[in-house]
Amino acid sequence: MNANEKAVAEVLAKYQDALNNSDTNAVMRLYADDGVFMPPYSQSAIGAAAVRRAYDAVFKAIKLSVKFSVAEVVEMAPNWVFARTNSAGTTTINATGTKNAEANQELFIFMKGGDGSWKIARYSFSSTNPSPQP
Repeated sequence: MNANEKAVAEVLAKYQDALNNSDTNAVMRLYADDGVFMPPYSQSAIGAAAVRRAYDAVFKAIKLSVKFSVAEVVEMAPNWVFARTNSAGTTTINATGTKNAEANQELFIFMKGGDGSWKIARYSFSSTNPSPQP
């Protein structure tokens, strides 16, 4: 990995920690001001205020304990990198305390800001767990 790809891998590690700590403020430090969060079964959260509201809602509903595995980090242009990851762990439903297996595949697009730091510009994920059977 080149320096940009390593820097993005470091941002991914910080993102993992922010998720596991249910820390919206830490998440927001990793997103671009015009970042977009695209969770499954939901409308996209576009821009800092909407992204903050979305993560606040996630952390109110669930507690994550996940580990990311970086599958690839690819520099597309001097200020753009994408990363493909997989994650696995558990989700605890805050209202009931019920724990469920968590497994996802993720796609991040990172943009280098004017200060030279890498920020999440776009983020989407989908579950890799089998659908529950009726």
